[in-house]
Amino acid sequence: RVRAWEYRQGKKVQKVARPTRTDKAHKLGYKAKQGYTVLRVAVRRGGRKRPNSKGIVFGKPKNQGINQIKFARNLRSVAEERAGRHAMNMRVLNSYWINQDATYKYFEVILVDPSHIAIRNDPRINWIVNPVHKHRERRGLTSAGKHHRGLRVKGHRANNTIGGSHRAAWKRRNTKSMRRYR
Repeated sequence: RVRAWEYRQGKKVQKVARPTRTDKAHKLGYKAKQGYTVLRVAVRRGGRKRPNSKGIVFGKPKNQGINQIKFARNLRSVAEERAGRHAMNMRVLNSYWINQDATYKYFEVILVDPSHIAIRNDPRINWIVNPVHKHRERRGLTSAGKHHRGLRVKGHRANNTIGGSHRAAWKRRNTKSMRRYR
């Protein structure tokens, strides 16, 4: 509780000297060397209220809810995205929960500097230097992102996400492909 009080006094996105949970950070790829940074992010808890003026939705009754609506992504992926916006020159590697109180959930996000020579020369992490990994956190490519995309499931229960997502699976199965006469 004391630690949560400390976090509440700080900024919403704050750089920390070392990980709070060193064991977890190392499991997720953190190394205590140059090029690695840890940011603590506070994300406000709770559902998502629909931002409609006076609560009026000009549509079908099905869509007229305002209050009991949930955001599609999890709070950890929101924290990763905010960390990525805060440190635009770095790549988000992973993140983990550290604390929560009634108002906020606190996460620590591990970031990697792709232009640092220590990162570029390390064969275990220099895959993240490639331009294709820019802003992984905004495209659902981190661990938290894959979780909210439903890609954590294996086997026959994952049939609806074959092809990358449930929309891709639906589209492929519902698109009629005719052989052209030549």
